[in-house]
Amino acid sequence: MNYRKADPLPPVTLDDVRGAQKMLTGVARVTAMEGNRYLSRLVGAPVHFKCENLQRTGSFKLRGAYVRIAGLLPEERAAGVVAASAGNHAQGVALASSLLGVRSTVFMPKGAPLPKISATQHYGAEVRLYGQVVDETLAAAQEYAAETGAVFIHPFDHPDIIAGQGTVGLEILDQCPEVGTIVVGIGGGGLAAGVAVAVKAVRPDVRIVGVQAEGAAAYPPSLAAGHPVSIENPATMADGIKVGRPGDVPFEIIEELVDEVRTVGEDALSTALLLCLERAKLVVEPAGASPVAALLSEPAAFEGPVVALLSGGNVDPLLLQRVLRHGMTAQGRYLAVRVRLTDRPGALAALLGVLSVVDANVLDVSHVRTDPRLGFTEAEVELHLETKGAEHCAEVGQALRTAGYTVIG
Repeated sequence: MNYRKADPLPPVTLDDVRGAQKMLTGVARVTAMEGNRYLSRLVGAPVHFKCENLQRTGSFKLRGAYVRIAGLLPEERAAGVVAASAGNHAQGVALASSLLGVRSTVFMPKGAPLPKISATQHYGAEVRLYGQVVDETLAAAQEYAAETGAVFIHPFDHPDIIAGQGTVGLEILDQCPEVGTIVVGIGGGGLAAGVAVAVKAVRPDVRIVGVQAEGAAAYPPSLAAGHPVSIENPATMADGIKVGRPGDVPFEIIEELVDEVRTVGEDALSTALLLCLERAKLVVEPAGASPVAALLSEPAAFEGPVVALLSGGNVDPLLLQRVLRHGMTAQGRYLAVRVRLTDRPGALAALLGVLSVVDANVLDVSHVRTDPRLGFTEAEVELHLETKGAEHCAEVGQALRTAGYTVIG
């Protein structure tokens, strides 16, 4: 499946996906399908997780990258390949290239998480850090390709990439033949397009629902316009789907075959990630948790059995810490509050005593004594508390006010 820029790109077919599946035998894992009782009760129908977070390199990206690079002509392989990515695509290209004996260079932003840089190098790529955002990194990679003759491996806008990602859809049909709805995150659209091609060709009755982060949702306006449009400054914690413009090739497929595209907010994403960790014991990155966020946001909207495609698990530990705290806050399980009190010996002990009575676990305490807003004998204490939900948060606030404290926020 080698396509030239000079030729019109043919549509991706079921035969292309089946060919990709044969090519990936012994390369990509057939990842697990896990049922989730909590979401099943919530949705009122069986809900299963397709665990691409357990794929080699930690995401589905290996599938498309391998198929694309394996389809290169001998002289193209000899020139090497180049890619630009902040994480998952970088690792997929690096491992696929190593397995195929092709030299790879990957451009990554200077701010890319160190674990992702290290993993990409470990898989065999030469990593070059350039730019602060992916757009700058992408331009550098394309310039490198023009200068050296290396083949640029696009993360989603190529039929081979889409065919490789579509193999996930074939596995879903094998593992859950009765599936009614497949929910999949969308960034540029390669994964959703591939899954839609594979699934709709075999089971046209299956509903395909795409999910985007509200701050990086380029597909809704693009679908409304009938062609890909760009959005300015996409912003979301889900960096795996933070794409400002749909790919031309996947857009054509998604427009035809995907039944609906939904958006989810940051609170929903962090809550979904927390659910995957606590309830399913799965480490999932925010982009991979986007289908779960959609199910949590409107569970009655999905006809079962439902398969939520967890696309990846490559989450930086520092980001994971922040996202988990955000998710706990969204669920009312984490409370930050500032309290004004008299600055005298024993005042903090008395405050902590009130919190002990209402069973709030104190995680952190900090004092402010020099703010011009404070009176001569006043101090402000910021408390970070672990709580048991929204009702408990309200109970904590009421207990502090009843005890005579001024609660700032």
